[in-house]
Amino acid sequence: MSLPQCPKCHSEYTYQDNDLLICPECAFEWKENDQPLQDQDAVIKDAFGNVLADGDSVTVVKDLKIKGSSSVVKVGTKVKNIRVLTDVSDGHDIDCKIDGIGQMKLKSEFVKKA
Repeated sequence: MSLPQCPKCHSEYTYQDNDLLICPECAFEWKENDQPLQDQDAVIKDAFGNVLADGDSVTVVKDLKIKGSSSVVKVGTKVKNIRVLTDVSDGHDIDCKIDGIGQMKLKSEFVKKA
């Protein structure tokens, strides 16, 4: 039996666990008869389950160290006019500009809608 490729990252190393298909590379789980990924992936939610859209303002809920720098984005930092990215593989699904730091990408799991 040949298993389908992962619909999220297109990995060929999927495996089956009961009725779920699982991708070991991106940890995506789905059922073989599920709706296409575009319908599921089109909605980006914050840490509390609120739906995010382009132009929203969000607040950071955790101190975030910036890779390659000694700077930190502190809890409570407000970020205005975000752009939601739906076709990402690394989980950084928010593109924004933070005052004092500059352009960067954030994961939606570390923000809440303001």
